Amino acid sequence: MKSIAIIGGGPAALMLAAMLDEKKYTVHIYEKNAAVGRKFLVAGDGGFNLTHSEDIEIFVTRYTPQYFLEEALRTFSNKHLCDWLAGIGIATYTGSSKRIFPVQGIKPIDVLNAFIEKLKTTGVQIHTRYDWIGWNEHNALQFLTKEGTVSINADVVVFALGGGSWKVTGSDGSWLNLFLQKGIEVNPLQASNCAWQIQWPAEFVAKHEGRWLKNISVSTEGGERKGEMVITASGVEGGAVYALSPLLRKQLNEKGIAEIKIDFKPTFSKEELVQKLSVKSGKSFTESLMKELKLTDIQIALLKAYVSKENFMDVVKLAEWVKSFTLPVTGAGPIDEAISTVGGICLDEVDGNFQLKKISQHYVIGEMLDWDAPTGGYLLQGCFSMGAAVAKHLNAD
Repeated sequence: MKSIAIIGGGPAALMLAAMLDEKKYTVHIYEKNAAVGRKFLVAGDGGFNLTHSEDIEIFVTRYTPQYFLEEALRTFSNKHLCDWLAGIGIATYTGSSKRIFPVQGIKPIDVLNAFIEKLKTTGVQIHTRYDWIGWNEHNALQFLTKEGTVSINADVVVFALGGGSWKVTGSDGSWLNLFLQKGIEVNPLQASNCAWQIQWPAEFVAKHEGRWLKNISVSTEGGERKGEMVITASGVEGGAVYALSPLLRKQLNEKGIAEIKIDFKPTFSKEELVQKLSVKSGKSFTESLMKELKLTDIQIALLKAYVSKENFMDVVKLAEWVKSFTLPVTGAGPIDEAISTVGGICLDEVDGNFQLKKISQHYVIGEMLDWDAPTGGYLLQGCFSMGAAVAKHLNAD
């Protein structure tokens, strides 16, 4: 039988190992931490959505660039994932957000343990405290272990080392230089699905840090997303802006600054807002905003912090601000605090099966590759689909 060395123990690696044909391969996972799946568990702390229930035709459009993962996603879709998880004892349900979660009572550690039990049944061997440090002069894999440096040869090597966020989990991007030394092109890692920096007025942020803006629509050049976001000391976070990460990052890289526009009342036109604001109710203007437009106190506070008194009292101009409240974005939050990263191995360096073009029988999957997706289950599904795709390819070999 051929041997396969999988370097890394995250979702992409676990799915690959679980789906490989044990009659064809002896499979070894090499993980630098004391246990596999550490980032998988951390991701579960904020609500453990495994994938999204969208129709696959819409689902595949959520990725940047779309072409790169489309075939893998169609081959092992969100429905395939749920069916597969059910086969290892993890039942799922679709929440009101259309995200897919394990049923109540199943925790992230339970999902991870179900993967590990599946690996045991197929004879996959997991080696922990194996820190990959490159190749030796004979192209053997080099690891730092408790016993010192260890060299390992394998017929097939699959890298699944993760990106650069949440370094505490072991994803520190230290592998970038090792691939550069092999002549493989890489892009610097950048934060994605992250906080975005805004220079708030000091008085405003002192009063309103931690407040949520809900039922809003956020847009930037090239895209729009409905949802919610939270005001932080240094800017904004939340699903509505996470989904715009590729567009904001592009603007910042090209221009040094970006913009977001908030529509506080996406279900009303500007003309409808003007009509509502023109009603003489005998109440103060601020009271009218709350009664007639159903604006929240935090939305009104934002308007007062940025709109001149003259424009605030002008119903037409105020309606324009309510529909298009513009904020300059000066940068991304710290990469280590980001949910995910982009950058890493350039997509041109791998073929359609995720094999490195310059090193035969070496594959790269997961967040190491330069692709992007929003939160909501898309990131995990992308990793699971890549693992399944490489397993299918190798099983057919």
